[in-house]
Amino acid sequence: MIQIGLTGWGDHPDLYVSSAKERLQDYSSHFPVVELDAAFYAIQPIKNSLKWIKETPDNFQFVVKCYQGITGHLRGDFPFDSTEEMFELYRQSIMPFKEAGKLSMVLAQFPPWFQCNKESVQYIRKVREELKDFDVVIEFRHQSWYAPEYKASTLEFLKVNNFHHSVCDEPQVGDGSIPLVPVATSNKVLVRLHGRNTFGWVNPGNNVKWREVRYLYDYNKEELSSIKSVCQHLEKQAKDVIVLFNNNSGGHAANNAKTFQHMLGLDFVGLAPKQLDLFEGDF
Repeated sequence: MIQIGLTGWGDHPDLYVSSAKERLQDYSSHFPVVELDAAFYAIQPIKNSLKWIKETPDNFQFVVKCYQGITGHLRGDFPFDSTEEMFELYRQSIMPFKEAGKLSMVLAQFPPWFQCNKESVQYIRKVREELKDFDVVIEFRHQSWYAPEYKASTLEFLKVNNFHHSVCDEPQVGDGSIPLVPVATSNKVLVRLHGRNTFGWVNPGNNVKWREVRYLYDYNKEELSSIKSVCQHLEKQAKDVIVLFNNNSGGHAANNAKTFQHMLGLDFVGLAPKQLDLFEGDF
């Protein structure tokens, strides 16, 4: 089964018919799954988790990002007394999603400097132990994990340790990007579509608005057709294929996702009742 969604629900104006406070409800009238990226920037209070659960349909699913302190992105002061406290608070934060049956998976996206070496492998094992009660998907950003001499071992490591695999479509720009590797290592696989903005992918070091343009990309139908083939290939390997469009910078993600849904001939059931076909005639 292929499910389609977006990374976050706050930056897709074409989807909204209500007030800003009801954006998640509006979003869930269009798509059955979303990536919760707020969890990356801060461990969310349990009250937020319960609120989002309440605002979505019974079968709605969340892909919850790991907090940045877990994946090694954190810059500045460490706001916890210990690593153990960080993991405990994060587990408490995401447990309501699991208990409600709305946790698709936890996304551990490691940074471009997280290279394939013994220390990194040991740390991923620690993450597996700390999050042993949760489905976890691993996304790498350093291409060493898929170098010819390590690729097979990387995929086998994910499989043996019961990790889902994140298959990425992104610009191929140096070591800080990974190739598209259409392999599932479990019964679920995540496909994250970051766009193909080659010139904006790497931070030049002096552009404070870099992140605003990094994901500036509009997939054309030929590119989406190629991605369709990838997803259908993955569907033969895994029970669930979760596809998330992350090309949000220019507001293209929602329309690309709708186009992709039509190309696959998918009708999502159990959506929120506000569904309005705002995209009629666009395809």
